[in-house]
Amino acid sequence: MNIKNIFTLTLLAGALSACGSDSKTAPAPTVAPIPAPIKPTTPITPPTATVNDLGISAIPESLKSMYTAALKFDRHTKVDTPNGGAINILAQDGITDYQIVRARNILQHYLTDLPASVYGADKSAVANKIAASGSVLLLLNGVDDGTNAASELDGQPLYYGEMQVEGGNWYINQNYEHRDASFEEILHFVHDNGIGVDQNPSFNGALPEYQADIRAAQITALSGKLWAWPASQASWITELTAENSLSQEYLASVIDTYYGLWGAFDSPYGMWGMYIAKTRDDLATKDPAGSAIMDNKFFHPYLTYNARIDGSFVGDFSLRFSTSLSYTNHSQYLKDVTLTGENESNVVVNQLNNNITGNSVVNTVIFSGPSSEYQITRDNDQVTVKDLQDNRDGLNTLTDIEKMRFTDTTMDVPSA
Repeated sequence: MNIKNIFTLTLLAGALSACGSDSKTAPAPTVAPIPAPIKPTTPITPPTATVNDLGISAIPESLKSMYTAALKFDRHTKVDTPNGGAINILAQDGITDYQIVRARNILQHYLTDLPASVYGADKSAVANKIAASGSVLLLLNGVDDGTNAASELDGQPLYYGEMQVEGGNWYINQNYEHRDASFEEILHFVHDNGIGVDQNPSFNGALPEYQADIRAAQITALSGKLWAWPASQASWITELTAENSLSQEYLASVIDTYYGLWGAFDSPYGMWGMYIAKTRDDLATKDPAGSAIMDNKFFHPYLTYNARIDGSFVGDFSLRFSTSLSYTNHSQYLKDVTLTGENESNVVVNQLNNNITGNSVVNTVIFSGPSSEYQITRDNDQVTVKDLQDNRDGLNTLTDIEKMRFTDTTMDVPSA
């Protein structure tokens, strides 16, 4: 096999910056020394600082002694857990509010119950485990190049340079130099501290049966050369084996493919060219065991959070897959979006019963059929648009939207 067709050295180097302290996406040509983690000496307690409309606050007093201004930490958010605990997210001063909200959204997405699923119908135990462990998510300035002093802290790091935001330039252009590592790193955080990892001295997670399924799929993929098969990955696999991170890294490859993060990548494969399945459609045929651990087990088939579209975005943001729009490999799995900023932007709906919220100016929601094939009703401040054709545009709820565009006409949203 021609390794050039799998990935270039440049892309491999890009992969090196995409992972955190607990797991690594690909082996580094050279490894800078990393100081030993500094662990909290006291339990992390729920914060009490004033919270803004986005759920973001200054660093709470209870956390200031560790996440200091000297280390450039200036904001905090959290995910509350069913047992009254909290999973804390700490951000440095170069991280945008959009990035903070999106990181929290992805964490909440992973922890949102999936009714009638095998392992995810009630995720309380997973969320509670993470909170009880005191584990934190660290949103750090720059990239993972060893220069950020806060990387010495104990926690799962996620860097500015690898955090895309829906509607932002990196997202719209699917810029793999700023590859979206948020799903991977936050998954590692949930996997290590909530789901649990076997082959350690003890199993501290909440879902040993699911981890057994993940482990079996990982073993099948590695032995069958479905994942991390190139010879250039051999030393990385040795490293992952020693630190017991194989199942975490394999699951991250599956998740990235499942949510469309590699559909625009210039390779027939996913995860920097080292995972056999590039798109969700590939999973069932190319990695059946990987497909099985996604199929109504724990993870939702769509993204459950309401995506805040970056205020810089101008144009039609599409939730419907189009081969001419690279970002729709990923956005096709979004269900709910909110336009922000002051640009007259629009949204193309998909089949997922979308909730669309507009911004302060004129916004249009775009549908796939003629107006006669939709039922439009208004209830107070919300308008619902129901597609009378199956498997097309679904049932859409519009808030603060001024116009609707159909294939035959554009009309104003009904007034109250």
